[in-house]
Amino acid sequence: MVATTKTEKDTKKEGASKVVTKKTKALESINGRLAMVMKTGKAALGVKSSIVTLRKGSAQLIIIANNTPPLRRTEIEYYAMLAKCGVHNYNGDNTELGSACGKYFGIGCMAITDAGDSDIVRSTEA
Repeated sequence: MVATTKTEKDTKKEGASKVVTKKTKALESINGRLAMVMKTGKAALGVKSSIVTLRKGSAQLIIIANNTPPLRRTEIEYYAMLAKCGVHNYNGDNTELGSACGKYFGIGCMAITDAGDSDIVRSTEA
């Protein structure tokens, strides 16, 4: 009988593949919720249509990409504060936000008006 033992290199290789950071878990979580919103709910994509939904008061949550210009960001945050709407700063740029929504273009800002089956509004408030 030959007993096989794992060397230190083998255990390091196994451990390296299982390492998942907290940031990537959160990003995967929000991406899954965004996909659910796009499938079952309603959302306004883009800065102009997001501001329109904020003015109407129908927005439940605003998601802003991290490379949105500061002036637009503060304008959107101001309208969201007036509408008593939550704001979530997305950890990726506008192309990543667009691909998370299933689109082939960048999205700088989006307003969720109906979450559908997703719990994105409740999860981002906490």
